[in-house]
Amino acid sequence: METKVDEAAKAAYLEKMRHSLSHVLAHAVLNIFPEAKLGIGPAIENGFYYDFELPRPLVPEDLPLIEEEMKKIVKQGNVFEQQMMKKDEAIDYLHQLNQPFKAELASELEDEKLSFFREGNFTDLCRGPHLHDTSEITPSAFKLISIAGAYWKGDEKRPMLTRIYGTAFETEQELNKHLENVEEMKKRDHRKVGPALDIYMFDDDIGQGLPLWLPNGAFIFKKIEDLMYRIETEAGYQYVRTMHIAKTAAYKKSGHLKHYKESMYSPIAIDEEKYVLKPMNCPHHIAIYNYKPRSYRELPLRIAEAGTVYRYEKSGELSGLIRARGFTQNDAHIFCTMDQVKGEFESVVNLMSKVYKLFGIESHYFRLSLADLKDTKKYPGTKEMWTKAENMIREALKATNSVFVEAEGEAAFYGPKVDVMIKDAFGREVAISTIQVDFWLPEQLDVKFTDKDGKEHQAVIIHRAIVGSFERFIGFLIEQYAGAFPFWLSPVQVSVIPISDKQLGYAEKVADALKDKRIRVQISSENETLNNRIRKDQEDKIPYMLIVGEKEAKLETVAIRQREGGDLGMMKLDEFVERVSKEGISWPVALGWDVVDKK
Repeated sequence: METKVDEAAKAAYLEKMRHSLSHVLAHAVLNIFPEAKLGIGPAIENGFYYDFELPRPLVPEDLPLIEEEMKKIVKQGNVFEQQMMKKDEAIDYLHQLNQPFKAELASELEDEKLSFFREGNFTDLCRGPHLHDTSEITPSAFKLISIAGAYWKGDEKRPMLTRIYGTAFETEQELNKHLENVEEMKKRDHRKVGPALDIYMFDDDIGQGLPLWLPNGAFIFKKIEDLMYRIETEAGYQYVRTMHIAKTAAYKKSGHLKHYKESMYSPIAIDEEKYVLKPMNCPHHIAIYNYKPRSYRELPLRIAEAGTVYRYEKSGELSGLIRARGFTQNDAHIFCTMDQVKGEFESVVNLMSKVYKLFGIESHYFRLSLADLKDTKKYPGTKEMWTKAENMIREALKATNSVFVEAEGEAAFYGPKVDVMIKDAFGREVAISTIQVDFWLPEQLDVKFTDKDGKEHQAVIIHRAIVGSFERFIGFLIEQYAGAFPFWLSPVQVSVIPISDKQLGYAEKVADALKDKRIRVQISSENETLNNRIRKDQEDKIPYMLIVGEKEAKLETVAIRQREGGDLGMMKLDEFVERVSKEGISWPVALGWDVVDKK
């Protein structure tokens, strides 16, 4: 078993090896395209990349050629030698090499001397670190995997460069395992599976990052939304609805306009006033709280909403449902007294665990993001305010036996936040939702209550979203289930497949019996062969397929094919209906609800 020390040593080696390979990649590209201009080339998770301005577009067939050139360089055993150069000399040197992007980077550095690394006859502006020499890289343990476009410095107004991605590991076996996982990822990728299963789509005329929910997806969305409504109202939340636009004045008062302006859409002039598409729900919920005086007897007041918001994300950062420009948050704000913060925070943590188990998310941990109090522009307020909020969160996490780590400088501008971290279907750690404790906005927006002493006191706000955004959560679920949603969440639960048109009447009888139990059913009677219809229903990930022929019609039975288990044989129709009607209410049963809810 590897120790923490072993893991750290391996991680450090991989970081240096992948960084070194990015240099080898640049070296190889310059050998093939001497006129290439170099951008940046960092190590990244599982690999590396490098950006280039090239004399012609690359095609996939170029990657094996570049990779072979890299292997030649690796086998030469070239030493990575660091060289220091005065800044002005470095800039001149890079201009002499006809490397304008590197010269621009050098001019922006504040160091008096700049670091270069030389490997063979290739030299690059770089701080390091690197391996001692290229012979420490296993030639069979890296691979170039893709080509993409990337604007210089991420600026759409700057040149579009060609980005070459590679992946690299310590051994060939680890590389092969990773490549197998990549192939599995392609099969599960929600950007491919979602449209194939008629869950969602995008349309160029509608706009980038604005998903259109197709009937299957709209069903899944509504099912999860109804589930959260049921869970949260039973936990004491009161649902509200707010509009999609608001005056910019609301976001100026809250501070969002100052801190999030780049992520907000441009204002719209209406009746000589400026409005924006709603980027978050916080000011709206605070306005609802403030519309009348509040007493301590009303607290904690838990206001929830499935609220749609709009944020401008750069086109290169959009990624299906995971990163969109329009999305609906499972949002809530808890208005409470200082004494109630810890208990309310604990309740949110416990509620999250309850919900995640329903979706097969058994393991998660928390990332507590703290303020960097030296950065007073990003983090306003007093040190006392921040320290108090951070300590309250630590106490609540400890009280719920939650595993958590801390990260300085990643808090929201109005308070420390806790990101809920899970592993997705590919083992990657992702933030699925967040909880934040806020003393700042209540002060800015005069969020108060009258206490037992008859005096007004400032309330505290806990911002939280159990499943984050429905879009991101459904994208995660598509990949987790590979499109094969659990029975209760499947848009179509049963497909009845008559062998011929002669059994269509019996197929309709079977469908009606299932519909009476509110099971979602379709009849696959298209003008296709039986095998083609079965294959299509399998591709659509339908949990049960019932084949009905002359024999089944006579005996009032069904021949069952299950998505996971294959042929289950024959069963009396009423027995099958009873079986699946119990599966159809699985999530209320899991929650311990007595009321049958099969919608």
